[in-house]
Amino acid sequence: MSLWQRFAAWAGARFGGMPAQAADRLPVRVGGTEYRQTSATPARVLGFDQTLLWVVVALLAWGLVMVYSASIALPDNPRFGKIAHTHFVMRHAIALGLGFVAALLAFQVSMNTWERVAPWLFIAALMLLILVLIPHVGTVVNGARRWLPLGIMNFQPSELAKLAVVIYASDYMVRKMEVKERFFRAVLPMGAAVAVVGMLLLAEPDMGAFLVIAVIAMGILFLGGVNARMFFVIALILVVAFGLMIGLSPWRRERIFAYLDPWSMEHALGKGYQLSHALIAIGRGRIFGVGLGNSVEKLNWLPEAHTDFLLSVIGEEFGLVGVLTLIVLFFWLTRRIMHIGRQAIALDRVFAGLVAQGVAIWIGFQSFINMGVNLGALPTKGLTLPLMSFGGSAILMNLVALAVVLRVDYENKLLMRGGRV
Repeated sequence: MSLWQRFAAWAGARFGGMPAQAADRLPVRVGGTEYRQTSATPARVLGFDQTLLWVVVALLAWGLVMVYSASIALPDNPRFGKIAHTHFVMRHAIALGLGFVAALLAFQVSMNTWERVAPWLFIAALMLLILVLIPHVGTVVNGARRWLPLGIMNFQPSELAKLAVVIYASDYMVRKMEVKERFFRAVLPMGAAVAVVGMLLLAEPDMGAFLVIAVIAMGILFLGGVNARMFFVIALILVVAFGLMIGLSPWRRERIFAYLDPWSMEHALGKGYQLSHALIAIGRGRIFGVGLGNSVEKLNWLPEAHTDFLLSVIGEEFGLVGVLTLIVLFFWLTRRIMHIGRQAIALDRVFAGLVAQGVAIWIGFQSFINMGVNLGALPTKGLTLPLMSFGGSAILMNLVALAVVLRVDYENKLLMRGGRV
């Protein structure tokens, strides 16, 4: 047995591996695929999706390297004061360590428990969103009050709100399954809950997080079986709402105009500065990039190169090949998580299935927005690249969410082999 097989067998046993005596139960067919026990592979090794885990590890490792590469020149900027060249990468590594521990703990929690605590988790997220707005409690960075200081890291409640909305919306749809065709009883209460979250996020302000949360809630409602006409009504309301937010906010309107023409004299040194330098970075990378560590734009030309615009540094150092590789990895990750959700629903585990699919919407949509912004396909928006950009609370909640997905997959495999959750 190889070293990896031994580790997988230990992990499966440690985290509740599947009982070997269940191997003689009837096979289960899901989505045209028949799942049965074979004598060649121990059941414990199949306790979680190893390929999914390795893709996540690869993205985390690549992100750690790129955060170091993108932030190594930041101490030369007087804005950051006297900090070490390893300041950001060490904080990122600490966030990864905390996220790993939190993910291990989250994996221990059964989906039945997540379903029971869903309303309380949502209320806790609301309380933190209110707390961050209190003067002298929330930390202000670049004019936005989004962080709670926790000593070793600053925690962003909006990241917890994303996970809370995924779990709460999934639980809500299960409870409202019999009235899902009725707008006022099924859709309106969920819409009101998202609106409350939205008002708190806009007060920070954090329109990007609100956009992601609104899409998560709308996606779960649609996947939960809400009538298509009601779904399009919700989508229309959201489009109108975001249109009004942009139209009534002068600085948001300026961002749109800068996106349409970032190279003009009016915008090149203003709202279009980040986008124009992101495009310069990606253009310099060409096909194979200039090589790891050789980016010029990260040398204090491109703002937020280690956070929102990490993809631009990847494009400059790894070229088109690196960007396409990243797109394929995130596409595969999103598709695989959706597949795990479909398996759970096929096994009559609707809540677990909707949670997994909600996480897929979260990871897929946020990475799509971040990549679109970096490539100039979408207006500039402050959203990080999941699993890769610098940001302690984002990494922490991403890993917890993926641990919940692995728990869904583990319970699916357990049931398909005749075990009990």
